[in-house]
Amino acid sequence: MIKTLGEDLMKRQVRQLTLGMTLIACLMGSFACESTSSVKTTKVRSAHSNWIEEQFQTEIVNIGLEKLGYEIEKPKEIDYPVIYVSVANGDLDYSTINYEKSHIEFFENAGGSKKLERVGVLTPDGVQGYQIDKKTAEKYNITNLEQFKDPKIAKLFDTDGNGKANLIGCNPGWFCEVVIDHHLKAYGLEDTVEHIRGQYIVLLADVMTRYKQGESIMYYTYQPHWISTILKPDQDIIWLEVPFTSLPESQKDLTEKDTSVDGKNLGFTVDRQRIVANKKFLAANPVAKRWFELVQIPAEDINVESLKIKEGESSPKDIRRHAKEWVEKNQELFDSWIEEAKKAGGDSI
Repeated sequence: MIKTLGEDLMKRQVRQLTLGMTLIACLMGSFACESTSSVKTTKVRSAHSNWIEEQFQTEIVNIGLEKLGYEIEKPKEIDYPVIYVSVANGDLDYSTINYEKSHIEFFENAGGSKKLERVGVLTPDGVQGYQIDKKTAEKYNITNLEQFKDPKIAKLFDTDGNGKANLIGCNPGWFCEVVIDHHLKAYGLEDTVEHIRGQYIVLLADVMTRYKQGESIMYYTYQPHWISTILKPDQDIIWLEVPFTSLPESQKDLTEKDTSVDGKNLGFTVDRQRIVANKKFLAANPVAKRWFELVQIPAEDINVESLKIKEGESSPKDIRRHAKEWVEKNQELFDSWIEEAKKAGGDSI
């Protein structure tokens, strides 16, 4: 019993000595302090939608976080509204999916600025709207969506025989779906235009097939995306103008200036993609916040990535490799962002 008590006393003394040394090391700002105190706050959880290009963007952001010492969980793939709610509730830390104007409703419904914060500008000037093939546009002098009120015009784009133009839309749950439905009602097109919704990538594959067969095509699109690298504006397709700006309630304050590009009113807001993050996470992780503020991926680079994905390089390993290649191609700039982000951590990085 005496021997056991002596051993217990010795163990307690060792633990106390170890704790004391750790505290001293912390006060001196040593690495030991950083590694023991940051364990609970270094794991980062993210998500993106099933628009696979967002996986590429997420990988680039996460490579930077890894360089800054964070541990990265495998990103989840879920729908936009759920991502916002998950980030707001702290089930996720951030996402690259914030389209600043288009996602106002998702942002506010999840708790708005009380729980969420938009950070940085990941990709500026995203353009979206309606396109049709140039051949049909020139033959029938079609320039404006309002012309589809004419059943004769609408029938040119009818692919299922019901007399209505088949407008290829986007995924159910994406905000573009809401805007397209709003437009059809606001412009009096519900009797002549049918909104086709589904998996956007699959829908565009059908668009490409019909275009190659010489058929008329009508579809919603946004840039950056691979479709614009194959069907080029003013060469293969044209943008349709809208008669006036009309948007859902959450975007009611936007004007024609917000929806116009090069003098054409495209009907959708010209948007920029930002990172959305949990406010508490940002407050606890100033280094990550500064990184989010700095990292930026040009639209042209996302177009290139999108085309690679379309041509079959679409596995998680492929996209991770593409992200690493992008970092290597932009190494000097990337490293400067890393060094700048480290400064936000003071002596802890």
